[in-house]
Amino acid sequence: MRRIASPPRPDWQHKVEADGLVWHSGDQLCWDESAFYEFNARDAELIRTATGELETMTRAAVQHMIDERLYQRMGIPEAAVPLIESSWQAAAPSLLGRFDLMYDGVQQPKLLDYNADTPGSLLEAALVQWNWLEDLFPEREQFNSLHEQLIAEWKSLAPQIPGGRVDVCFLDDSRESMTAAYLQDTAGQAGLGGSNFPIREVGWNGRAFVGPADRPLCAVFKLYPREWMMRDAFGRHVAAAPTLWMEPPWKMLLSNKGLLAVLWKLYPRHPNLLEASFDGPGLMMSWVKKPLFGRGGANILVHQPGRDFETAGGYGVEGFVYQALAPVGDFDGRYPVIGSWVIGHRAGASAAGIGIRESAGPIVTSTAAFVPHLVG
Repeated sequence: MRRIASPPRPDWQHKVEADGLVWHSGDQLCWDESAFYEFNARDAELIRTATGELETMTRAAVQHMIDERLYQRMGIPEAAVPLIESSWQAAAPSLLGRFDLMYDGVQQPKLLDYNADTPGSLLEAALVQWNWLEDLFPEREQFNSLHEQLIAEWKSLAPQIPGGRVDVCFLDDSRESMTAAYLQDTAGQAGLGGSNFPIREVGWNGRAFVGPADRPLCAVFKLYPREWMMRDAFGRHVAAAPTLWMEPPWKMLLSNKGLLAVLWKLYPRHPNLLEASFDGPGLMMSWVKKPLFGRGGANILVHQPGRDFETAGGYGVEGFVYQALAPVGDFDGRYPVIGSWVIGHRAGASAAGIGIRESAGPIVTSTAAFVPHLVG
């Protein structure tokens, strides 16, 4: 694994905008093709194998959390418990998730987090970096079959989607709206109908959830955190309404940072895990304190002997988890995090593709620059 400087494509801004990436620049660069990461076959296989292992372990962790009723420990409201348990028992359909891994090209990939409910950077990973590769390195490979696997997974899920229609709802900003449009396009290529619109346009008519023009919603993929949904006024109707919401309630157990502590308890010293605990750092010398429902790198405290680094935000009321600081991969003063994607959730699932975000500091946030990659 290495980071290689590369001249950006002429008129690259218009090229990525044509793919839907309209937030590429601003206060900070969100897409950076002045460099790329190159992986060899060994790197790719290590990431693929680690992702498959983590997928298997996280599914076992869901069953453990349900069996041991760890909901209160993880800050999950009581109202969500029946939904979690019934959706897990029914194997309610799930589309995707993103494991965030620290990998320095030497040691085994280490799990930092699992974005299991509303993972970002999908458009960049599936489409934008692929078109970058086709323009500059058409003879090379990329660890990326996300687009094809998304369409195949929608086709697989179609019998479980009422009426053959899935709408995609999102927070009202350009990033979420374009990701929603991309997801809608992949569903359409799989033969499913639907539309996309801001989640503020979802209403309740006393019997069912409705969208624009009061059309009943049969199935919705929501780019909106499940825990926020449970706090909203219409959240109390979720159990009674016939609408199928994706991602399903059982993924609340995976999108919670408490998963990290549960995995360490179940699989201590696993090569792809970092020590983690609900109860404080213990004997860890360098560690990270993460809010259970934290997002986008907010309210993170990084502790190293003699110095601390902390980010602001509005998370942490429900509690925290403590995780050992990962061995950092420093590439020309940049610190990359690999997002390894899983499409579908079934035995034997492995990585469908990767995306890389990097920063100049120890915390990689959701606004960090996305950098493309190639393999070989």
